[in-house]
Amino acid sequence: MQFRFTGCVLDVERRELRRHGDLMALEPQVFDVLVYLIGHRDRVVTKEDLLDSVWAGRAISESTFFSRINAARKAVGDSGMAQHLIRTIPRKGFRFVSEVIETRPIQHLPPSGQGDRPSIAVLAFANLSGDPDQEHFADGLTEDILTALTRFTELTVIARNSTFAYKGRTVGIADIGRELRVRYVVERKAAYVARANGCASPCN
Repeated sequence: MQFRFTGCVLDVERRELRRHGDLMALEPQVFDVLVYLIGHRDRVVTKEDLLDSVWAGRAISESTFFSRINAARKAVGDSGMAQHLIRTIPRKGFRFVSEVIETRPIQHLPPSGQGDRPSIAVLAFANLSGDPDQEHFADGLTEDILTALTRFTELTVIARNSTFAYKGRTVGIADIGRELRVRYVVERKAAYVARANGCASPCN
């Protein structure tokens, strides 16, 4: 199982965390804390829940426990001050609050076209005007296309959080197709739909 969120990919089987493509060095307990929080993101996780799962109920110091929480936040680009991803619920526990996409490693997928729905990712469009104030227009255009595509039930459309992780990065279409497990990509620097294998067709 892989969890994708805000530019991160947490691979449970490989016990790897990648942030914007970079492999992050994690202590085993920090990795396990992340896996538990993300896997139970539908509810508030108590300190006792984490102690039972990660430390098998062993007694540890408060400083050790919170150092692992802080390390987990830092690994995914969060902090105790911001709490954009891992939120502390006073006197209750913790909750992972970011949108998450669960995927299977690509090698486990059936070959494209064998009964699976067409999948598409819309990358963040580049602002070619040279005017920084127009950045919101480019983002808005991308979001409008995403919204329109989601109306087609025969399509699987990748969420905005996953595609915007590539904004400002130079990554090949084929690599993006493999990472997001999609057949089609709407490229961010031109008005055409590109096949993940490198072929292209006009976008009308």
